[in-house]
Amino acid sequence: MEILRGDLLEVPRTLFTHFGIYLGENRVAHLIPDVLPALTADARQIQEMVTNTRLLLGVLSKRASVRVDSVEDFAYGARILLNAMDGAVRRGPLPAEEVARRAERLLGGVRYSLLWNNCEHYVTFCRYGSAQSLQTDQVSRARTGAAGGREVGTRTRNTPI
Repeated sequence: MEILRGDLLEVPRTLFTHFGIYLGENRVAHLIPDVLPALTADARQIQEMVTNTRLLLGVLSKRASVRVDSVEDFAYGARILLNAMDGAVRRGPLPAEEVARRAERLLGGVRYSLLWNNCEHYVTFCRYGSAQSLQTDQVSRARTGAAGGREVGTRTRNTPI
């Protein structure tokens, strides 16, 4: 299956799913917790693979970066799902070039919040024009015991690569 510029990519992680936007030429933009951009302006050092320590310190310090990595580094050995969220959100996707341009405009250091500004918020803003996280919505509903209605996080189709 061919990945096109502006496609939304998902990869399963231990506790959550990680999301990115395909920019073309084997490049994926994604938001990842990372403390290093708060400590140095050395772009070469920041672009190195984010270690678990950097990631954890990013979560604790509420720091992240929107960065570009290769598809392989983004996937980290996991199977990639392509545009799987398209059937789970109310809005349809924006034009592919607009999606990619939005993703590119947001590159750099950002504040991080697991509940309010994570990788899923980033890709839904880029692809659908509205930031949301179906994963954190599910966790919030489970914690509060909310019942009834359509399950927001239900995915109607997954297209694996």
